[in-house]
This record gives sequence, structure tokens and C-alpha cells, in this order.
Amino acid sequence: MELQWFPGHMAKTRRLISENLKLVDVVIELLDARLPLSSRNPEIDAIVGSKPRIVVLNKCDMADPEANRLWLEYFKNKGIAAFQADCRSGYGFSALAPAIDDVLKEKFERDKSRGIQRHSVRMMIVGIPNVGKSSFINRLSSRSAARTGNRPGVTTAKQWIRISGKYELLDTPGILWPKFESPEVARRIAFTGGIKDEIMDIEELAFYLIGFLKQNYPQNLAQQYKLADKDLTADDWDLVQIIGKKRGCIISGGEIDTFRASNLILDDFRAAKLGRISLELPENTNE
Repeated sequence: MELQWFPGHMAKTRRLISENLKLVDVVIELLDARLPLSSRNPEIDAIVGSKPRIVVLNKCDMADPEANRLWLEYFKNKGIAAFQADCRSGYGFSALAPAIDDVLKEKFERDKSRGIQRHSVRMMIVGIPNVGKSSFINRLSSRSAARTGNRPGVTTAKQWIRISGKYELLDTPGILWPKFESPEVARRIAFTGGIKDEIMDIEELAFYLIGFLKQNYPQNLAQQYKLADKDLTADDWDLVQIIGKKRGCIISGGEIDTFRASNLILDDFRAAKLGRISLELPENTNE
């Protein structure tokens, strides 16, 4: 499966981030807790450079709790400030201010020694499409400051947003990168809705997702779709059809509507109806 999605506004976003980096004190990099490495844009490192950065494992409530723990440990060992967050409940948001104070400690002390009085801390938020940036900002500001949507490309221009207290935040559109080096990375992003469904083969995508779930989370599959043990031994494509039949995805003549069944499976995963699932673990990385 060859997946690429790099609309013109993403190239514009790269320039926007580079041009406005000097205006901010710290970069908040939002990752999807279900796929922390795959949802890290490799170009961000080059763009942000040595600017202080904090990683947020967003949507932690949808990811495997043990995987969340392992990923926080992974970033800590890399010397990267990181915490997990859930925009719906507000879990983890209290960790942001201490994290900012920690990564900017030297800068604050340097400014103080120079007699510079700071009235606000300016942050830039970055991340790939559909990682939850707008929901994160709205939770921070306690209002609908940014548009939200369960699809990529909702934010299309930069906007400054004042956060209560001493913070200002620069929101930027989601940005992918021109070429995925690994088809697995592209698939993981597509599983979560980070690439528009309209440009993909939905049935092939569901086939790969079922294969992953059958191998790593078989009980979640069995519970959601009332599957018998023998169903879980079926070929991945046959399992898509079994699920389609159980959910009434039938067209004239009794044939299974595999396109509808595939959409149903992807929608269930994205809505966390299959439970808390992580698509990758630190032990599977090459780093």
C-alpha cells in the first residue's frame, strides 16, 4: 500500500513554522499516544532545532496503558520532556506548566540576570493532522478557541490564542512529510485517520488493521464483534467478511458488502470501541 498525502498547505505550514519559531519560547509537539514514533514528523527536528520542546502523548485514554508507561520511559531516557494527556477529561494537563518551567528554567534565569521582565510565555503547538491539536488548545483555554474535527486538515492557518495566566499559544495546521519511508508508518497514521480516507483503499486498510488486531489484541476483536475462537483463526480478509456478516453488511444476493464492513471496522477503532489499543511499542523501534 503506497500512501502519500502532502497537500499544498502543508508545504506552506513548514515555512510558517520556520518563520515564526523565533517568536516563541517553547514548542509543544503533540503525538498520538497510540503511535508516538509514527506520529512524529521527522522534519520537525530539523525545523525546530535546539528550541526547547515538550512532547505530549495525546489521546492517552485510547492507548494501551502499559504502552503509555513504556513510551514515557522511552522519552525520559532520551532526555525529552514528555507527559500524557486526554483532552476529553483534562487528564494530564496539570503537567504542562511544570514542564514549561523546567525546560525554560535556564532561559528564565538568563532573562532575570539581564533585567528582562517576562509578562508571558509564548508556545507553538505542532503535530501531524488529526493528532488532536485543536481539542488540546480548547481544553487549555477552556473555550472553543480552535476548530475541531475528527478528520485531517481542520486547522489551515496560524492563529495566536491567549491561555489564562501567562501563556500565549501559536496554533499551526497539521503537517505531514513529503514521503513516508515505511509503509507501516503510513498505515498506522491512516488507521487513526491522519490521512484522508478518500485517497486510500479502505478495504486494504481494514485488512491490515484486522491482521494487526488479530495478532496483538484478539480478545478486543472477539469482544467487540462476538467472535468465536475459530473465527480468530480465519484468514484476515475472511475475518473482515465474518465481521461484515455479523454486523449486517449485506447487499443483494446475500453478498457481503466489504466496503461497508471495512469502514465499520476503521470507525470502531478510531472511536476506541475496540478498547485501548497501541499500534507500536518502543521495543519495536530501531532507535
